[in-house]
Amino acid sequence: MRLPLALLALVLVTGCSVDTGAPARTAERFHEAVAERRDDTACALLSPRAAEKLPDPGQTCAEALRALELEAGGPITGVQVWGDAAQVRMAGDTVFLHRFSDGWRVKAAGCEPQGDLPYDCEVEG
Repeated sequence: MRLPLALLALVLVTGCSVDTGAPARTAERFHEAVAERRDDTACALLSPRAAEKLPDPGQTCAEALRALELEAGGPITGVQVWGDAAQVRMAGDTVFLHRFSDGWRVKAAGCEPQGDLPYDCEVEG
């Protein structure tokens, strides 16, 4: 009787697990694109609102992103997912993401904690 209960518990725990890999991969791809100056690719990984808010008038998203000179993301140190929202902490950045119908997109990057205040982000939307 113990084995079936143990298997049921394992199935329930496994079934409730949260996929942290997808937002982590998106954050890594975003920072790789920025580091390699593939700014159009990096912009395509932004949420629509972040991509829209980033450029100044007369400037493309890619130009605005290049001008920011974001720090390298570095290795991932932690990932938290809450439904359709995620936070990926990297050695050099904290990235906030949202899950859209076509996958995870970066809502904010270049973020630094401000103690008890909200993060200060260079890219946000």
